[in-house]
Amino acid sequence: MRGLPSPCADNARPGEFRPGAFEQNVVYFTTVCVDKRLPVLSDQPTLLPSRSTVNGLHARRWAELAERGTPAMLRLINWIAVRMGRWAARLLLYPITLYFLMSAHAARRISHEYLKRVHDHPAHWWHVFRHFHCFAATILDRVYLLRGEFQRFDVTLHHKEILHRQVESGKGCILLGSHLGSFEVLRTLGVTQQDFPLKVLMDTAHNENITRFLDALNPEIANTVIVPDQPDTLLRVKESLDAGFLIGALGDRVSSDGKTKQCHFLSGPATFPAGPILLAATMHCPVILFFGLYRGGNHYEIYFEQLAEKVILNRDQRAEDIQYWMQRYVDRLEYYTRLAPYNWFNFYPFWD
Repeated sequence: MRGLPSPCADNARPGEFRPGAFEQNVVYFTTVCVDKRLPVLSDQPTLLPSRSTVNGLHARRWAELAERGTPAMLRLINWIAVRMGRWAARLLLYPITLYFLMSAHAARRISHEYLKRVHDHPAHWWHVFRHFHCFAATILDRVYLLRGEFQRFDVTLHHKEILHRQVESGKGCILLGSHLGSFEVLRTLGVTQQDFPLKVLMDTAHNENITRFLDALNPEIANTVIVPDQPDTLLRVKESLDAGFLIGALGDRVSSDGKTKQCHFLSGPATFPAGPILLAATMHCPVILFFGLYRGGNHYEIYFEQLAEKVILNRDQRAEDIQYWMQRYVDRLEYYTRLAPYNWFNFYPFWD
């Protein structure tokens, strides 16, 4: 093993790459500068990270976004929601949405680019406003859902027999969703209403203020979380599946060190995590897709689809099989994204 000094300047952003990330016969431990503005002059061998590594690094930019919700602001929203009611809180969403439309420059630009892509024509500021408002409405509704006030909402379940058959079998499965619409409406349906046993793989490190605030509203739901990338994560998932739990996971954001694949999504290449497919293959369990779409007012629609009875990865074409299953998931994600375009809540550069 040999080591190379880092060519990055003090203000550059380094990325730590594992040995397997380099397409070289010689393995190095090095820090690679990913700031494209900096030229690198060195008489040392030049190492280029693989394309998949660069795409994965770019796809993890969501984790770098600063948290905007302060504890005081969250407590104020909760007070208004509880004391004044949903109608008054929803009225306040308009000035709140306008504030973020004016101040969240990066998110505004990303929303504009996404809406242009999904609608196949230029987006205007009022489209971005609607996009932000839809997101804000689902965040507000999480307060009521986590408080167990499910009666406030009109929820339509499509193909619920798929889920009921799985629950009746007594065997667990992977319940694979995304940041399209509301995951909370499904989670509270499972835990608060006790319609089905559910645990969730969730990264609690990002947006810690919001996570703590929401967890305090319903500790029972908070206790269903399995934190990924922990030494006992796989063991906890296996035990939960064996006990008949459905394991909820979101398959559209790349984790800190997970494997990735490029998939075709909304007319362009985008990087998605391979983790959920690899987990399903390891656990030999079914995969059911779900999409909880917000349809305005107090109406939500939850769609269920069977992705696979079992994900099998053949040894001689493992990479191709992973790609196949991931693209099938992404194709269905695209379908529902076009069905409810303002439900897309990934406000960071998503396409490669």
